[in-house]
Amino acid sequence: MKVLFINPSKWGRGITPIWIASHTGLLKENGVNVTLFDATFFKDWAENELSFNTANGQYKKSNYEKLVTFQTKRVLEALQEKIDDFEPDIIFWSALSSHIHGEGEYVNIEYGYELVSNIKTKALFVTAGLQATASADTIFKQFPLLNFIIQGYSEFPLLNICKSLSLNKPIQMVEGVVERGSTNSGKKPQHPNIQELPQYDYSLFEDQVFYRPYQGKVVRAVDYEFSRGCIYSCHYCVETVIQRFYDFNEVNRTGSIKNSNQYVRTKTASRIYEELKYLASVHKIDFVRAQDTNFLTVDRSVLRELSDLLDNRSLNLEIYIETRPEGINSASIELLKKLNVVGVGMGIELASEAFRESSLGRFSSTTKIINAFQLLKEAGIRRTAYNIIGLPNQDEDSIIETIKFNALIQPDDITVAFYSPYIGTTQSETATELKMFDKYETKVDGQMRSLTKDSTLDLETLEYYKANFVKLCKSANIEDN
Repeated sequence: MKVLFINPSKWGRGITPIWIASHTGLLKENGVNVTLFDATFFKDWAENELSFNTANGQYKKSNYEKLVTFQTKRVLEALQEKIDDFEPDIIFWSALSSHIHGEGEYVNIEYGYELVSNIKTKALFVTAGLQATASADTIFKQFPLLNFIIQGYSEFPLLNICKSLSLNKPIQMVEGVVERGSTNSGKKPQHPNIQELPQYDYSLFEDQVFYRPYQGKVVRAVDYEFSRGCIYSCHYCVETVIQRFYDFNEVNRTGSIKNSNQYVRTKTASRIYEELKYLASVHKIDFVRAQDTNFLTVDRSVLRELSDLLDNRSLNLEIYIETRPEGINSASIELLKKLNVVGVGMGIELASEAFRESSLGRFSSTTKIINAFQLLKEAGIRRTAYNIIGLPNQDEDSIIETIKFNALIQPDDITVAFYSPYIGTTQSETATELKMFDKYETKVDGQMRSLTKDSTLDLETLEYYKANFVKLCKSANIEDN
């Protein structure tokens, strides 16, 4: 069997989607021939996210663009040539991993389809990911050339599709797989354990993909998962789509799911160490972008054992993580330092604690946020604040208060994103039922955005705050600006 993966990223900078590495390792171990078409570095496809976010102050200037080469050949022409040469049985794009929480991953299903719908092939079109997991019917209607959809984690279902094809068995009976037009799809799969997957294989990525701008320098980086799953069930987050699919529906008063220890899956410390050692030696990696939704909810005994391994065996890797402020204390900071964590990203979302709890289902106190940023500063670990604007029922005063709050906690780095109504999330479903959205098709910076019908925030206002958010956070006269 031959499977062609497509990475349809439009970011215009190197990224190593974790699903490609995890699927590659499993398929190759089982004799499947796998290759990758990466659309990242094509001039007629990429949008220069790096240039945009450098101009608005979210990124520092670096010589990154001098180290990578963009192809002048048309992306569709190159893809057709790849398909004609490889002759795949299956073309696959978009999937779940812990690398799921950004807009760039969410829209991959659309971007991938945009590519494959314009080429000639006899291959089956198979896709997966967040939107497919949330609503297969919607995706089949939106993308009429799709043959099969995988819901949930797709490593083992994709392998079983390959096995079924090679044995001329019906694909629609594979667990987690839905066939277009079929009412007899495979039964719902159990929540898989990533420890059952073989070593992740990053060999399909071309070398320049490993370059990554960070703090004005260029590092050799990979996106990596120590674990999958988040114990929290924030109303706006795509993690809730996966939680629901695997029947983790009960949530306690603090916003965490019940039986979370059965939901979050963690690799062993020895396995993590061996994978990192391999990446450092083979791909010359010196920086790890941990994509775990909440790094400090990874089994603490695993992290302590890993810290000992890293400390005793001199594997010199810098690590950037994401976690929640309430997990930051003196004990966790000592652990992070021993793991050589150099940067921590934390979701602020917006300034109002009441709004976070009532509208977002995110229970993270303002006091704990302030304390977390102070403790990390004292420890010499860089802090990034993640912010959202354009949320349903958020007005301009709320954005200004969020800017003031960032000025108070003084993060080393600040990012701001527009709210996106991710299909299947509680926030999106509630707003849709109340007919709050004016439309989904509004585009800002090339991405689909939403506005509520009664919102005081028009597109011009949103664009202004997105472009000037960092500058205003550093200004002493926010109201005057």
